[in-house]
Amino acid sequence: MRSLRALKSALLATALAFTVPYAHADKPAVIRIGVAQQGAGDPPTFGGSPAATVQQQQLVEKEFAADGIKVEWLFFKGAGPAVNEAIADKSLDFAFQGDLPSVLGRANGLKTRILLESGVRVGIKFAVPPDSPIQSVKDLKGKRVSIFRGTNLQLVADNVLAANQLDERELRVINLDAASSLAALSSKGIDASVNDYHVYKLRDQGLAKIVFESQTAGPQFTRQSHLLVLDDFERAHPDIVQRVVNAFVKGAQWSSDEANRDALFKLWANSGVSYASWQAEFANQPLKSRNSPLIDPFIVARYKAVAGDALKLKLIRQPVQVDGWFEPRYLDNALHSQSLEHYWTRYDPQGKPLG
Repeated sequence: MRSLRALKSALLATALAFTVPYAHADKPAVIRIGVAQQGAGDPPTFGGSPAATVQQQQLVEKEFAADGIKVEWLFFKGAGPAVNEAIADKSLDFAFQGDLPSVLGRANGLKTRILLESGVRVGIKFAVPPDSPIQSVKDLKGKRVSIFRGTNLQLVADNVLAANQLDERELRVINLDAASSLAALSSKGIDASVNDYHVYKLRDQGLAKIVFESQTAGPQFTRQSHLLVLDDFERAHPDIVQRVVNAFVKGAQWSSDEANRDALFKLWANSGVSYASWQAEFANQPLKSRNSPLIDPFIVARYKAVAGDALKLKLIRQPVQVDGWFEPRYLDNALHSQSLEHYWTRYDPQGKPLG
């Protein structure tokens, strides 16, 4: 009898020895999140979106600390196009990226799902040297203008140009990243720069003047950014995906609370972009409007418009299907579990509040 019990104990121990490792085999050792911009500092950080809040407050790291899962934030100076290369190489699990680069990636066969938005209704700036005779977008015809091609700045820039009866062919376009563009503008190596919030620093130093900000022309002249996940990772780790989304929704809520406006801009100033620049970027705009994670009719319409414009401008060769690209169930779960179903306003395809 004793020997039978011993045999059973030995068999059970053997079974556990084989099953325990497999019980943890579905947990990745590391979660890799790509960021479609160059980080600043050591360790590198960024600002301007709830995703940046999540990274700086280490919300994903805290979520998985007890599991022993590490989190890596990988920054790409080459922005969206470079992130697409990393996705193609399967060297990322998640990515924070803009609308146009993701459309280009999808057109080239990258298998991803958009989980939530993180930085929406974001405008672009057209800046020129302070003593330039250029007063408006129409004055850019024939001028040397920097545009970071392949990023979500480009398509908004093209739409602004079209609204002013221009296109890139009528300019002398130079493809420069944000930092190189600002350096060229401050040295007057170019006539104009299409840029983002980084240009406020030059303006405040008296090295540039802004002649147009696209968000003033309406929501159709804005760009959107999101968190996406690679298809393979989502299929293998839906529970991990849910917990990452939970963390991003927490970051979005904190970033949307007007009581945190001062603390938010101070946090983002760690990225090297000044507090004053964030004040200027978000002036007269509710935090909730810019930091909403919602996938609403406005967002879906904007991505469809981006896909259509990319095809029209021959940035892609075949249509991109937006329907089915979004996977909102993780976001819906997070909103429900955090009692945030009605926290953010939903917008219709034209950018007007619903209800």
